[in-house]
Amino acid sequence: MIPQTPTAAVCLASVSPRRQELLSQIGVRYLVSAADIDETVRPGEQARDYVARMAREKALAVRARGMGLPVLAADTTVVVDELICGKPRGEADCVAMLQRLSARTHQVLTAVALAGPQGGVQERLSASAVRFRALSTAECVAYWRGGEPRDKAGGYAIQGHGAVFIEQLSGSYSGVMGLPLFETAQLLHAAGVPYWQAAAAGGDGA
Repeated sequence: MIPQTPTAAVCLASVSPRRQELLSQIGVRYLVSAADIDETVRPGEQARDYVARMAREKALAVRARGMGLPVLAADTTVVVDELICGKPRGEADCVAMLQRLSARTHQVLTAVALAGPQGGVQERLSASAVRFRALSTAECVAYWRGGEPRDKAGGYAIQGHGAVFIEQLSGSYSGVMGLPLFETAQLLHAAGVPYWQAAAAGGDGA
């Protein structure tokens, strides 16, 4: 049985600092319990189906360990040329990935799932289009060696140094970061999980 935090309203099935930051941004009180699942893409699996399955399986894996709170999980992937670009496996993989994204538009898909403690899973999908400027091989290598891309889908972080690559974004900034707040708030509201708690308790600071 996972120990409960009395003030937590939801369990976040992720150790991602970015997802924690985004959930905190909307005032949700949460605890963290990492989901350990097989993230292999199935043969012929479409990107939308893949991210939805990952988010759902993460939420269910944590709930199955005895979590008594609603479990929120998310999964993000980058898609270009109908290929799923996950986390780079090394420098060469990252550089090749970034060069594939160079001077063109790719899609970022983030699925978010909420598993209720009594059963049932609700899901939402955020789809964004991101256009990169042209990237040189040298800056792709330098970006990798700076350390930022190592655990990022598509090999870049929109909230970090990778922001300088982005010419245009159509969609959800928070979705590209890894937790689409519009869709997340929809799921939380439907489940009766409050948000903006911290802001309401502390006032607006004016």
